[in-house]
Amino acid sequence: MVDSGPATPLPAPVAPLSRPGTFFGRVIVFLILCGIAVAFLQERIVAAFLANPVLNAVIVTALVAGIVLALHALWQIGREVRWANSKLRSGPSSSRLKPYLLGPLEGAFTGAVKSLTPLNQRALLDSFEARLYEGREILRYLAGLLVFLGLLGTFWGLLETVRSIGGVIGTMHTSGGESGALFEDLKSGLAAPLAGMGISFSSSLFGLAGSLVLGFLDLQVGRAHARFATEVEDRLSQRVSLAAEGGELPALQGVFTALSELKELVGADHSSRATTQAMANLAEGIQALVKHMRSEQQMIRDWVEAQALRERKVERLLDRLASEPVRRE
Repeated sequence: MVDSGPATPLPAPVAPLSRPGTFFGRVIVFLILCGIAVAFLQERIVAAFLANPVLNAVIVTALVAGIVLALHALWQIGREVRWANSKLRSGPSSSRLKPYLLGPLEGAFTGAVKSLTPLNQRALLDSFEARLYEGREILRYLAGLLVFLGLLGTFWGLLETVRSIGGVIGTMHTSGGESGALFEDLKSGLAAPLAGMGISFSSSLFGLAGSLVLGFLDLQVGRAHARFATEVEDRLSQRVSLAAEGGELPALQGVFTALSELKELVGADHSSRATTQAMANLAEGIQALVKHMRSEQQMIRDWVEAQALRERKVERLLDRLASEPVRRE
């Protein structure tokens, strides 16, 4: 019976990413409740909309665009999660689906990248987070735009009201007129100021209500993004650590292999030629390890020199600033 040695432990399976179904369901339920409220208040909403149809149409268009963007953001997260989970389960495979958010991390999820330095890992995660949060900027801009349009309609209506009231007061004739005719003129003249108040309050209503809706959607999208980013960072750390456990650095691996071969040869008392070959392999492994350590030392030395140069520049700048008042005196 041949002894094959200790069995290599299999890497622990990586848990799949969570789907954004919970946040998508909350958004759908919230939109349904908003639709029910609009249906109950349909007549009043239509009357308020007709007070200033042009500006209110712009507000409603921005609101619909924000809703579409929020739903698209959640759908995009679900698409990226499906792709990542397929790679975590089956590894590299030919797939026409190309990720956008996980594009910088595609090599790590497909297994093409076996190891990453902390600096490279941080750079990849920063690029991933930049892609992840760029869509939310548009959603936040639309929420602020709705508030701005509501305030714009408010001031527009107030200006119309003030101008109309000034016109009514200017056309009133109090001398030698009947009180009934004067009252009728006042009633007809107040129609324009009241219309201006309708413009003011209707635009403010639509703008603030739309901003409230987009604010809730942005909250759900933000929570989905945060959970997605956290899970991606955890899975990436697990895959990189598993790859490091499966295959050490080439220099260390060469040293360990050469040491094990040398131990076996010495224990078995083989020929001097085999022992010499094992010693040569050990020397090559140690040489590779020394080169790696020298490169790390050079990197640290360069960083220390850069820090010292920066400190000297700051010190010269402080000395220059301290000497300027003396020169002026």
